[in-house]
Amino acid sequence: MSDELTKDAIDSQLFHDLDAEASATEIESLCMQCHKNGMTRLLLTRIPHFKSVILMAFECTHCGLKNNEVQSGESIQEYGLVHQLRCTSKADLNRQIVRNNTASISIPEFEFTAPPATNSTLTTAEGLISRFIEDLAADQDQRKDAAPEVYQAIEVLLEKLRNALLLPEEDGETESPHAFIMVVDDPTGNSYVENLCAPKHDPKLAIRQFRRTREQMIQMGLLNAEADESQWSEREKELVGQGRRTNLRKEMEAAKKVMQAVREASEANEIMTFPANCSSCNMPGDTRMQMVDIPHFQEVIIMSTTCEHCGFKSNEVKCGGAISDKAKRITLIIEDKDDLSRDILKSETSAFKIPELDLDMYAGTLGGRFTTIEGLLRQVHDELDRRIPFLEGDSAVAERRQRFLQFLSRLEEAADGKRFPLTLTLDDPMAHSYIQNIYAPDSDPNMTIEEYERTFEENEDLGLNDMIVENYDQSANTEAA
Repeated sequence: MSDELTKDAIDSQLFHDLDAEASATEIESLCMQCHKNGMTRLLLTRIPHFKSVILMAFECTHCGLKNNEVQSGESIQEYGLVHQLRCTSKADLNRQIVRNNTASISIPEFEFTAPPATNSTLTTAEGLISRFIEDLAADQDQRKDAAPEVYQAIEVLLEKLRNALLLPEEDGETESPHAFIMVVDDPTGNSYVENLCAPKHDPKLAIRQFRRTREQMIQMGLLNAEADESQWSEREKELVGQGRRTNLRKEMEAAKKVMQAVREASEANEIMTFPANCSSCNMPGDTRMQMVDIPHFQEVIIMSTTCEHCGFKSNEVKCGGAISDKAKRITLIIEDKDDLSRDILKSETSAFKIPELDLDMYAGTLGGRFTTIEGLLRQVHDELDRRIPFLEGDSAVAERRQRFLQFLSRLEEAADGKRFPLTLTLDDPMAHSYIQNIYAPDSDPNMTIEEYERTFEENEDLGLNDMIVENYDQSANTEAA
């Protein structure tokens, strides 16, 4: 590709990488203080290893008013996110937090909740608490005379917040009496709390997805506030969780039609193509789909997207077939390079780990993948190297950055066949994952497969607790009535 074509492709993108040559767009706008025209400068940029943001700066030459603001340029995620951070030491207070303007902050131990803010901010847990203290203490002198009871209640809360900043430097044998839990609740899913153990699981940080409520949907502009529930479209009912049971049959029938269409195209050696937007630059492109029959397992759909504008490439696997009655855990001992060549299907519901590499990935990481074990290791390496926030730039802690680089080096050595043995474990509550048995149809001496009952929480996350598989027509009619 020529340099001219490359430039045209880059210019077609809305957000550009952050660099010294990035230029801002200037827009004449009204000053809200003197009501004369000032100048607003907009810069749409991508922060490396993080996300797209909109930087705004307003300045009025008439009255001198200045204002700076940062807004998220990311699209609203499919689910909202709740981050629960257990703060027990100074290191936890120093964690960086991206608070989107739609996120509320709460500390249950103090019975304190801060509503969504007017601006998005990049700060720390200590910075958030300090800001809360500053805002609450601002009008205490007036409250002392006008509302003594409110004044006293806020003083008690202020004392708790100030004590929260007095956590010890390191965790001791006993937990500090001032330890607390900070909850960041963002219905857009665009807030972030730093993981100090990245890429491993952080024992002090819990992340949970949730379905948005009707009120949250209205606030985000996804639902019409003036329309009553009877006027909602089927899509709007699905967004707030209504019709989840009554629409299940329609969704299953639609999924069967898609599977059948892909199967027919695959049998004719054809590849289905449908339009879709690039997940990197949001430009229109094509996604290709084909069905593959994995021997001794099941049929899966492989989807591939290549963006002609920014060069972004991705592939994903969707599993078909019925939902298994039990979950499945597959453990493989990797002893040589031949094992790295085994085919592996990691479904989007599967978690996987390799203890020897300190690798422990949540379910949903990388989505669905059908590749080899070597290919999966390289994809994990590339994904982590590109997408882990707060490990680049001025905010990066040298020790953590070095530890992360050592982890990436171990991962690369494993993919190159220089680290043996390794223990790979796939844990899939939907039992849609697979590792090739090179001894098939005989059993594999290096691989163990165990089935186990799913927990209630796992069924809830998968939406299985709400499924009605018998007499669902009667249930649908009852709910409609």
